[in-house]
Amino acid sequence: MIRKVALSLVFIYGTFNSLETSAQVTRDQLDGRQNTINTAVPFLRITPDARSGAMGDVGLAISPDASSVYWNLSKLPFADSKAGVAATYTPWLKELVNDVFLATVSGYTKLDEYQAIGGSLRYFSLGTINFRDAGNQDLGDFRPREFALDAGYARKLSDHFSMGLTGRYIYSNLAGGQSNGSAQIRPAKAFAADLSAFYTKDFEKDDGLSNRLNIGAAITNIGTKISYTSSAQNKDFLPTNLGIGAAYTLALDESNQLTFALDINKLLVPTPDSTGAYKEKGVLQGMFSSFGDAPGGFKEEMQELMYSVGAEYWYNQMFAVRAGYFNENKYKGNRKYVTAGIGIKYDIFGLNFSYLVPSGSGIQRNPLSNTLRFTLTFDLGPRGEDSRTGW
Repeated sequence: MIRKVALSLVFIYGTFNSLETSAQVTRDQLDGRQNTINTAVPFLRITPDARSGAMGDVGLAISPDASSVYWNLSKLPFADSKAGVAATYTPWLKELVNDVFLATVSGYTKLDEYQAIGGSLRYFSLGTINFRDAGNQDLGDFRPREFALDAGYARKLSDHFSMGLTGRYIYSNLAGGQSNGSAQIRPAKAFAADLSAFYTKDFEKDDGLSNRLNIGAAITNIGTKISYTSSAQNKDFLPTNLGIGAAYTLALDESNQLTFALDINKLLVPTPDSTGAYKEKGVLQGMFSSFGDAPGGFKEEMQELMYSVGAEYWYNQMFAVRAGYFNENKYKGNRKYVTAGIGIKYDIFGLNFSYLVPSGSGIQRNPLSNTLRFTLTFDLGPRGEDSRTGW
């Protein structure tokens, strides 16, 4: 029986408390207070790129790049470059440990004017954990790890609208074959899909330049439940999410442009209740019921919305300054933070940096607090004539 002297593991995953909590919901809490939604594999909702990370975690409608595979695959047919690759390193809990991180590699290529394909690999390492039994006997060290492998296809359906479909394989190994009582703990595996849509339109100005409106939407991580044992009763929901976003780019002149963006997200996962019956729902039932199952009624449903706002300034498509803010209701995880960052572009190479600062009083400690993360990008193939949208 594992004694969670893997307490460090529990703590590390506990920092995802906006997506996952081990607290028992009581009847006194069902008016909407402190009723955090539960999911497994919450690493799937970590922002994987420094550009969006510097803009308050917006990404659904900002201009296409290689990281669109995570945010909204349907943007890729509108990308300026024929192909692109991005690699990101994100330290996790850097203030406490030095061996926990998320590493991401993503890329895409346009098959022609109307079609694009993309893929990515996200690898999350939780460092080294020492397991011990109930008698404090050393069971050895283990390195918990998770990854998600994505592949998708996107197509323009008109000059302004596109859709995309992404498939995903998820692997999570947190206990390395240890046992918990009579149950053997095993690696968890699941399959999921994303469905996304994107709309873009230019508005010409008298000076010959154009402003641009983008609107994006995506339902992500629609998939099978996941379990770490063979028990049919111990299956958890994936972090299925509905996101809707908009971005508006102002062409100030030939060299300067400014983008403002807003994303609104909601987990399509049942809200916990005092009976535990929400755990028995199927995937589709849980998705549809998530719009009206909060014990606190409509007020609590609105509390489950997460808001991201961000801004991005470009000078001559060579230097970018970014800032943003993320807000989650205090009864649903209480994540609130300010972000900032810069981007540098030279020829086909680019480098993005982001930094996160927690905000507000009484907020949850963020695993990315005061952490610098970076993304290296490569544009491959020729760029289109209109490169106002960034990279």
